[in-house]
Amino acid sequence: MLAIASDHGGLGLKNIIGEWLAHKGIDYEDMGTFSEESVDYPDYGALVARAVGEGRAERGILVCGTGIGMSIVANKFPGIRAALVHDEFTAKMAGEHNCANILVLGGRVLEASQACGLVQIWLNTPFAGGRHQRRLDKIAALEEEVLKGTA
Repeated sequence: MLAIASDHGGLGLKNIIGEWLAHKGIDYEDMGTFSEESVDYPDYGALVARAVGEGRAERGILVCGTGIGMSIVANKFPGIRAALVHDEFTAKMAGEHNCANILVLGGRVLEASQACGLVQIWLNTPFAGGRHQRRLDKIAALEEEVLKGTA
C-alpha cells in the first residue's frame, strides 16, 4: 500500500496522482490535505514518513509546491529515503540506485501527465543492489550514529 499526501500547493497534483493510482488498481491511502486552504507541509510530510517508517505503508508519495520542503521533512525520519524527482532519469535512479521509499514531486513545477509518468517509472524500477546496497548500508549506519548521538 502507498501513502500519499500534499500541502495546499500540491493538492491538485496529489489528487490527479490518486486518480491515476486508482485507475491502475494500486492501493493507496490519501493522508491529506483535502482543501486548498493554506496548511503547513511538515504536518503532511510527517504523516507519510511515519507510515512508511513504521511499515504501515510500503512506500509513499509526497507533493508540495516545489517538492523541496516535503523532501526535507521526510528525510528527517529514520529509515526514510525520500527522493525529489523532476524527470525520467531522476525517477529511475531514485528506484534503481537509491531504493527511495518516498517519491517527492513539485505540484507547481510538473505537469500532471509528466508526474504520473514519473510515479510509474519509480514504481516499476527495481533496486539494483550491489554497490548501491553498500551505500545504503552506509547511510543507515550514519543514521544510527546520529540517533545514538555518536556522529
